[in-house]
Amino acid sequence: MNPKQIFFENQAQTIIKNLEKRNMAGYYCPTIAEACKTALSFAEADTTVSFGGSMSLVESDILDALRARTDIRLIDRSQAKTPEDIKQAYRDSFSADTYYMSTNAITLDGELVNIDGNGNRVAALIYGPDKVVIIAGMNKVAATVEDALRRVRNQATPPNCNRLNKNTPCATTGVCADCLSSDCICNQIVITRRSGSPKRISVILVGEELGY
Repeated sequence: MNPKQIFFENQAQTIIKNLEKRNMAGYYCPTIAEACKTALSFAEADTTVSFGGSMSLVESDILDALRARTDIRLIDRSQAKTPEDIKQAYRDSFSADTYYMSTNAITLDGELVNIDGNGNRVAALIYGPDKVVIIAGMNKVAATVEDALRRVRNQATPPNCNRLNKNTPCATTGVCADCLSSDCICNQIVITRRSGSPKRISVILVGEELGY
């Protein structure tokens, strides 16, 4: 392993120990391919699976792999044809057996930091699905909650606004303006410091860059 890979693995093991203290399970996969295989193992046959919006899931090919499976019932809002269908998909996701997502940031102490637009993703993280599986590249690691919030506001949100064609100050300047724009996607801020249900939340840390 090169020095950067050693660093990622050492840092991941520190985070995993802190996740365990917070009633969450942690895993480390050096490559995206290994992370995808590990993540898919959580979706058992004859169960219902859903997911939140995530470039990490797209880039890791996890979404394509889930869509290719015929042994699960996948709630896929991309197949919705009307706003009512999308709303129903959001609601159905809360009763899923397994929910996939990423996290906008994770601290060295094992806290998850997420900022959401609609709130459906963080709502499912907080309550509903029996299992929540989080895939996060080591580029999402921040030292503290405060650092994590800065990371989300200034590194994750601006490119997400560009991707979603949102007319926000950060989409133009690349810098958070703490705006109250009608297109703002920073409506819900959720810090997960502990899971109330043991091992309900599993975090797969990946030794490569994923997402924003």
